[in-house]
Amino acid sequence: MSQRNRSDKRERILLAAVKVFAAKGFYCARVSDVARAAGVADGTIYLYFSSKEELLRGLFEENLTRIIGQLQSLVVEGISAEEKLERLFEGYTQFTENEPELAEVLTVELRESGKFMNEFAAPLFGEFLRIVVDVLDAGQSAGEFRKDFSTRTIARAMFGALDELALSWVMSKRKWNLHQSGREVVDVFLRGMRVTSPGDAD
Repeated sequence: MSQRNRSDKRERILLAAVKVFAAKGFYCARVSDVARAAGVADGTIYLYFSSKEELLRGLFEENLTRIIGQLQSLVVEGISAEEKLERLFEGYTQFTENEPELAEVLTVELRESGKFMNEFAAPLFGEFLRIVVDVLDAGQSAGEFRKDFSTRTIARAMFGALDELALSWVMSKRKWNLHQSGREVVDVFLRGMRVTSPGDAD
């Protein structure tokens, strides 16, 4: 089998795993369910992943890395810190709306597995925090944001708000406007951080 065919089949298996894990939950899903959804024999899964846990590991690593990269690309030079934060919130809600099954697996399954949270989510969560902290630090340095708050604390609060919005949205089967909710939340953060008088910058 050529390298390209192997890569295509691995991608098909990962896409099938997202659908199956979202529908059944990781612990209730079977490897045979993923194989059936991918259109391959059960044994084919084990050519790429040694176990169901390794399949979930591959799903996390590949997709979380991609999502972080997409968010990082939104933070471009030449725009204000406020606009960067608006873009980050919009990018995260857009990902959730565009890939609801993947968002469901990432938000729900990570919460249910302390092992996967520690091994895979923690480093990538730290990378997301670094992106937001850098934006907040730059905003404080430029005089856009007040300097009397911890940028790391606010970055964590922002991630928590985004994560909770995404979780609520996927669990409610997408019955409300996530994009609008994200805009409302980031606006509340920005209102609280803006410099509104000369004394606020201190």
